[in-house]
Amino acid sequence: MKKVAVIGAGKWGQALAHALRQRCEVVITSRTPRDIPGFVTLDEAMEVDNIVIAISAQAIEGWLHTHYGFKDHQILVASKGIDAKTGAFMNEIFEKYVPETNLSFISGPSFAKEVMASLPTAVVISSKNRLAASMWSDLFPDFMKTYVSTDVIGAEVGGSYKNVIAIAGGICEGLNLGQNAKAALISRGLVEMARFGQAFGAREETFLSLCGAGDLFLTANSPLSRNYRVGLGLAEGKSLETILEELGEVAEGVGTAQALHRISETNDIYIPIAREVYEVLQGKDPKESLKDLLSHRRS
Repeated sequence: MKKVAVIGAGKWGQALAHALRQRCEVVITSRTPRDIPGFVTLDEAMEVDNIVIAISAQAIEGWLHTHYGFKDHQILVASKGIDAKTGAFMNEIFEKYVPETNLSFISGPSFAKEVMASLPTAVVISSKNRLAASMWSDLFPDFMKTYVSTDVIGAEVGGSYKNVIAIAGGICEGLNLGQNAKAALISRGLVEMARFGQAFGAREETFLSLCGAGDLFLTANSPLSRNYRVGLGLAEGKSLETILEELGEVAEGVGTAQALHRISETNDIYIPIAREVYEVLQGKDPKESLKDLLSHRRS
């Protein structure tokens, strides 16, 4: 039986610990002590060969710089997002500290609440090293179907971009725009996500998979999504500060929207939905964003 350490004891980290515990010995740690099964110190967790990192994407760079030392770990990255300050993808950040052959990434439609309940779930494990991805795939229980991919950047873009479209989905719901509008939003969001990813070498078919369309359809259409609830709050006229305080959890789409705006401006990539989400997060009236989106004629 392999031993796995999960770093990050939020809902997603605890859900992954629950899943992996079906076949592995699992310990878990976080910045603050938690009264949960298998909790250990960070030093103890770092002695384990196989590590899952499930902390906020915006905290990754600082955490790695301050706390991480490579000891031939196999790393499974469960953080989804793009660094808001630098526009760096998760693999670019991790590869400064960990060889790419030791890195894998998990993505796909997987609400933590349902994983904790052992409900059927399908995910993708992506790595530039197929053997590493397959190793992680074998550690998951029967209720989690795993697929293996080598398109790391495609999985990363899908896993981060869908959170931004989910904010738009919440706004759409909050403004009572109807199901026609939401279907249009999500389908055009998929086109936009694929356009952005292909600009960085992602494969088109990745965006039709679980870590593209699957993750997007789930997250952008359910109040179980934190990012969707951010959109609902914005549509109600609440300030972003109030929404995040009420949420009490990290909504990765907020930082990712900033990163997408920065990257698209630098690389001249057309991302109208993500741009309007960024503008609304900066204070623009959601109804004005809707009007501007409807005025676009470019496909």
